[in-house]
Amino acid sequence: MNTKSRGGLTYLRLLVLVLASIFLAQGWGGGRYNISHSLSLFFLSPLSPSERIILFEIRLPRIILSFLVGGSLSLGGGVLQGIFQNPLVDPYVLGISSGASLGAVFAILSGVYLGYFTVPLFAFGGALLSAFLVFYLGKIGKRFPLEILLLAGVGVGFFFSALVSLGMFLAGEDLHQLVFWTMGGFWNSSWQKVKMILPFLLIGVPILLSFFRELNAFLLGEKVAESMGVEVEKVKKWLLFLVSLLIASAVAVSGVIGFVGLVVPHLVRLLGTRDHRYLLPFSFLLGGGVLLWADTLARTILSPVELPVGIITNLLGAPFFIYLLRARKKNL
Repeated sequence: MNTKSRGGLTYLRLLVLVLASIFLAQGWGGGRYNISHSLSLFFLSPLSPSERIILFEIRLPRIILSFLVGGSLSLGGGVLQGIFQNPLVDPYVLGISSGASLGAVFAILSGVYLGYFTVPLFAFGGALLSAFLVFYLGKIGKRFPLEILLLAGVGVGFFFSALVSLGMFLAGEDLHQLVFWTMGGFWNSSWQKVKMILPFLLIGVPILLSFFRELNAFLLGEKVAESMGVEVEKVKKWLLFLVSLLIASAVAVSGVIGFVGLVVPHLVRLLGTRDHRYLLPFSFLLGGGVLLWADTLARTILSPVELPVGIITNLLGAPFFIYLLRARKKNL
């Protein structure tokens, strides 16, 4: 079986896995709606008003949102690891999570109210502010040296994190809300939040997927890629900008969720896929499925108490991260 056939078969398997996950997650959890009710949909059995609300207004937007956020984080991680040629780079390397957290802290503590989207909008603005500040600090002439960008991201991230800690210290009664936001979660999911992130995915994901040839060339090093006709600096600028928009929109609707963007691209590579033509879309699908199930576990493992999904992803992702470090040590 050639590479194209294997890739198509993997696409099919992942799509089936995603659809099955969405179906099962709808019927998994507390409340009156369960898997038996999900099965009744195939037989056109009528749903009661309460079952319809649970399915279409509570669980389904949460499932869709967790899948889209997981896919965005994983795709962003795969792109950034391709740009930096570093398997330990994650989507928050540009300080995006710290900027988003600072925006959320400001929205909560300032009392500014712009409707339902107040916190997500401020978080999105903070994430973009952080990314653009990193670009500004990391730019030398018309170039974006990767090591300078990394250092700028670390510096901006630490500075914004300090401001977030200060805000939490001064939060008083709002501390609970801030802590939950910084841990990440989907307890306030709605179709409005799905609509908020969807335009960024519809624009950003297809464009990022179209850069697979350039990312494959990056595997050989920037100088080799340049000799192959790739406009390295221009490509880096576009990819970093698009990833920043994608991750900022994801963090704005979910809070900070760690390890998904770091771990999932490696899982795809362990399946034998290094070609970015397949690695990027596979990362999106698998990342969405992983976060969907992590969120399902977060809302059911201690039911009726709900855990922040960031705790689940950190508990599952940290051992894998340690494994990556050990594997990398052996290759040095």
